[in-house]
Amino acid sequence: MDILRTIAHRLNIVGAFKELGSTPERRRILLCLSVAQLLMQLSQLPITIAVPSVARHFDISYTQGAWMVVIRLLILGSTVFLAARLGQRYGTLKIFFIGLILLTVSSALAASSQYYLQLLLWSAGVGFGGALISANLNSLLVLGFKDTERGRAFAVPITSARMGTMIGLVVFGLLLEYMHPALGWRMVFLTSVPIGVFALWLTWPLFKFDLVKKADSEESQPLGIVGPTLMIASLLAFILMGIHLHTLWDSGPDSFVTESALVYHPVMLVIFLGLFLIFFVIQLASKQPFLNFGYFKQTYFSMALFSNTTFHLSMLSVLTLMPIIVEVGLGFSPSVTMLVLLPHQSMGLFLPVIAGWIYDRYQPKWLRPASLLLIAVGIGLLGLFAHQIPIYILPVLLFPASIGSALFNSPNNALVMNTLPQDRSFASGMLETTRQMGHTVGTITAAAIVGLSVPIVADAVSLIELQQSYIQGFRNSALTVVWIMLAGSIVAMFQYKGNNQTKQET
Repeated sequence: MDILRTIAHRLNIVGAFKELGSTPERRRILLCLSVAQLLMQLSQLPITIAVPSVARHFDISYTQGAWMVVIRLLILGSTVFLAARLGQRYGTLKIFFIGLILLTVSSALAASSQYYLQLLLWSAGVGFGGALISANLNSLLVLGFKDTERGRAFAVPITSARMGTMIGLVVFGLLLEYMHPALGWRMVFLTSVPIGVFALWLTWPLFKFDLVKKADSEESQPLGIVGPTLMIASLLAFILMGIHLHTLWDSGPDSFVTESALVYHPVMLVIFLGLFLIFFVIQLASKQPFLNFGYFKQTYFSMALFSNTTFHLSMLSVLTLMPIIVEVGLGFSPSVTMLVLLPHQSMGLFLPVIAGWIYDRYQPKWLRPASLLLIAVGIGLLGLFAHQIPIYILPVLLFPASIGSALFNSPNNALVMNTLPQDRSFASGMLETTRQMGHTVGTITAAAIVGLSVPIVADAVSLIELQQSYIQGFRNSALTVVWIMLAGSIVAMFQYKGNNQTKQET
């Protein structure tokens, strides 16, 4: 009975929170970061379901309406490492707090937008606020918890993020469905405001804690101007390389093989490579580099970052591919897509706690590679059999990936932060940068392979032929992601054990 009681306790996120909250400082840090992560998640992915309502309100195309989401991701992905360095330079908690203010205020202003350009401006503010928060969140967590506790500690905000996604999809869907069209999308943005205010109220007392004061008093090198500018420009070019920006001036389809696409995407690739090469050379020659490439010589740190990239690639691949197979390939409504993904997301409500506890106590080398292998199996099953089975079996095929996704994140976040203890800001910044780049590569990979399988002129083929081409594209894309996940799993087998990482006693 004692064993069953212990297992039941470990399944409970509240129980894990109480166990970690042995001091007021630790309790406050966990609660603050959990609410901040909830706020972050609500302001990002679930917002996509408001695109059609925004497009109708401002009388613009869906492609133009989607830019309110794209600009958030552009700013977030390109500035998140800068945000980490700002935290290192001026104080982790200060920059984190400013991020909460910026995201909250920008959300309120976005809800009051009278013109679409205003909405884009405030959406950019939401993106930069999110970068300031996410880049410094990991550093704040490291302050309060030892390396033998961080697996469980990371599980708490990670679980909160999953809750944010699920709550956002359900609540935002209801707001858009039942409120007046002119108010529904505004209420979607306004939901971030009370949560942001609550996060600010929770964060303010942290300024009085000695552990935060001591950490923020440490000296850091200047940021400079050239380094940050080149890195942001390089990341922007990389993200834009996968976006069909050419459709804004040629009004053509979202395809990689149209005449304008065959010019735009290679040009963006050349721009990205050129900017990155210049950035790389300047950083190597600098005595005080903005991004210290020397840290990547630490093998286990770099390997953990590679696995982190492949993991987040798989997450966005699933979110990109599932609507394609359900809505286009099989002909169901968007609500069915949400129902198929609901069990997948629900695994993240309790499994991260178990994974974090296993990591902290046993430091198993199999946990991370096995998690990525499960993701590969789930996505592979979808690619091979999704078009041959009833729709209600899709969550069953995805189940291995659901388990793997929920098990991987908290141990890997802890590992990344533990393998570079001498520079927590750099580790946090790279953890979030690889996360965002994984999202970008996942979306590009999934969309590009599907796009190459579909006729450019859809009207030239029958509906059945078009659906079959989408199904084939889905299969090719899913199997490509499987190979990438297998590579991530192999790399994840190499796991670092610090000298002071001993088994945690219950």
